[in-house]
Amino acid sequence: MGKNKFETAAIRTQIERSQFLEHSAPIYLTSSFVFDDAEDMRASFAEEKDRNIYSRYSNPNSSEFIDKVCEMEGAEDGFAFASGMAAVFSTFAALLDSGDHVLSARSIFGSTHTLFTNFFPRWNIGHSYFNINRLEEVEKMITPRTKLIYAESPTNPGVDILDLEALGKIAKKNNLILVIDNCFASPYLQQPIAFGADLVIHSGTKLMDGQGRVLAGITVGSKELVEKIYRFARITGPALSPFNSWILSKSLETLAVRIDRHCENAMRLAEFLEDHEHVNWVRYPFLKSHPKYSLAKKQMKAGGCVVAFEVKGGLAGGQKFFDGIKLLSLSANLGDSRSIVTHPASTTHSKLTAEERAETGITDGMVRVSVGLEHIDDIIADIVQALG
Repeated sequence: MGKNKFETAAIRTQIERSQFLEHSAPIYLTSSFVFDDAEDMRASFAEEKDRNIYSRYSNPNSSEFIDKVCEMEGAEDGFAFASGMAAVFSTFAALLDSGDHVLSARSIFGSTHTLFTNFFPRWNIGHSYFNINRLEEVEKMITPRTKLIYAESPTNPGVDILDLEALGKIAKKNNLILVIDNCFASPYLQQPIAFGADLVIHSGTKLMDGQGRVLAGITVGSKELVEKIYRFARITGPALSPFNSWILSKSLETLAVRIDRHCENAMRLAEFLEDHEHVNWVRYPFLKSHPKYSLAKKQMKAGGCVVAFEVKGGLAGGQKFFDGIKLLSLSANLGDSRSIVTHPASTTHSKLTAEERAETGITDGMVRVSVGLEHIDDIIADIVQALG
C-alpha cells in the first residue's frame, strides 16, 4: 500500500477531474478519443504521449479501476478484462510460448483446468499439477520447459490454503513467474505480491463488484510482465467496458466494510455448522479445525466469504438440501450481497471426472456457501430448515 490506508485509497484513488470539477468520476462511454492535429495523432499512436486513444487500449474509467487495485495489491501496473476467465487466459497467452510448461496447483477453478487440458495442448503448452498439501514436491516437478507457477488461495471450492511465501521462494529460486488467483480473498484480506507473487489475478465479478451486476477481471503485478499482457490484450480485445469499469471502481469504495460483514457472517455460520448433526465436516480458513488455520492467519486478515461443508447422505442428501433452500439463492456466483449456495460437483466443477473431483476434495455432498450480507440469523435459519 502507498501512504494512505486501504480504505482511504479505495475511495480517494481517482482519475483527474474534468473541467466540470465533478466530485465522483463520470462514466466515459466513448469508443475513441479525438486529437488536436495530425502531429498529436501521430505522436499518440507512436506512444510518445501517454494518453487515451481507443477504449480497447485504455479508458479513464478502466484506468481508475486499475489504479485502485494496484494500490490495494502493492502492484506496479495492471490491465482490466471483460471477465475473470478473460484475465486468466490472456495472462497465460501473453506469457507462454509453444513448448512452455505450466506448473499448477491441482485445486483450481474448473474452467482454468479446461484451459490446461483441452486448449493449451493445441498450442503445445504442457502442464503438471502439484498437490497443495505437498509443496516440498513442487521443485522436483520443475522442468527445463517450465515458465510459470499458478495457484489459487483460498482454493475453489474447498477453501484450502496454500503457502504463498513458500511458492514465492520456489519461483524466485528457479527464475519462474508466480501467478496467484486472489479472487476468494480479495486484496482487502490478502496481498500475494507481499509473499513473492509476480502477478495477481481477480475475477472482479465476485467480491469486487459485490452485488452480482457485472462481469470483470483484472491482472496486476510487475510493470515488465503487465506490459506483455497489455500488448496481447490491446490486439486481441478482451478489455473491460467503461461502464463496468465505473461500476467496479465505485464498488471498491465499499469493499472493506462489505468484506468485514461477509467474514463476520461466514465465521458464525461455519461455527454453527460444525456442531450440526446432518453435517459431516466444515471448511473455513479461520476455523481452528481447518488444517491450514495457522497459515491462513499468517496470510489473511480474515477468512473470507466462502464456507464449504458436506451434507450427510451423499448425492441424495445434497439434492434434498438444495431443494429445501427457500431464502438463499441457488447460483454459481459468489461474493454477492445475497447469500448463494452451490453444488460444485454438478455445476462449477461438473466438467471434471469423478476421479478428478476426488483429487481436489470435491465430494457429491459438498456444498459451497457464499455467505452474503443478510442478517446472520436468517441465513442460518434457512440452512437449518433445508438440512431438515
